[in-house]
Amino acid sequence: MKITRRAIGFSALIIVVTGLLVLLGIGLANSAPATGRSGFTRINKPAPEFKLSLLDGGEVDLAGYRGKPIVINFWASWCVPCRQEAPILERLWRSYREQGVQFIGVDIQDSETDSLRYLREFDITYPNGLDADGRITVDYGVIGIPVTFFINRQGIVVRRWVGAVSETRMTQWVQELAEGEAPTGEVEAENLEGFRTLD
Repeated sequence: MKITRRAIGFSALIIVVTGLLVLLGIGLANSAPATGRSGFTRINKPAPEFKLSLLDGGEVDLAGYRGKPIVINFWASWCVPCRQEAPILERLWRSYREQGVQFIGVDIQDSETDSLRYLREFDITYPNGLDADGRITVDYGVIGIPVTFFINRQGIVVRRWVGAVSETRMTQWVQELAEGEAPTGEVEAENLEGFRTLD
């Protein structure tokens, strides 16, 4: 009887350990780098709503832009790739705002003084605010910067780009948003050389 109980116990232990190893293997096989995982679940889903106090005063409410295509860029003044794409974002904002495309900048892990200096340095005129408590950053699954989300007129996130983006590529995507077209190419892509993870 003792041998049978030991044999049953040992068999049960083998089954449990084997099951755990199989689950671990499946998890590792399906894993992606953190930059690919975070925020990816937002694509093809409604953009998380937020209110953001603006650095130059006032407030932006994402719900107030319902019916407009929106580009949301997460950045910080200390982020070198953010500085590289800042002039691109401003140029596109000035080119496409008459077509109804709304740009919003969400500054993270930054000081108000440095943020305002950055906005002046690049003559940025679209709404920008400091996500002081990090809630918007968490809601959008942002773990590094820059990250840009593209939201269609229906309020759905249709594209996400991780890292700095070229002007040619950004122009194409903003044009698609303005025209109400479905995004061409991959809707989730990254430039890890132009990306800085958050602490």
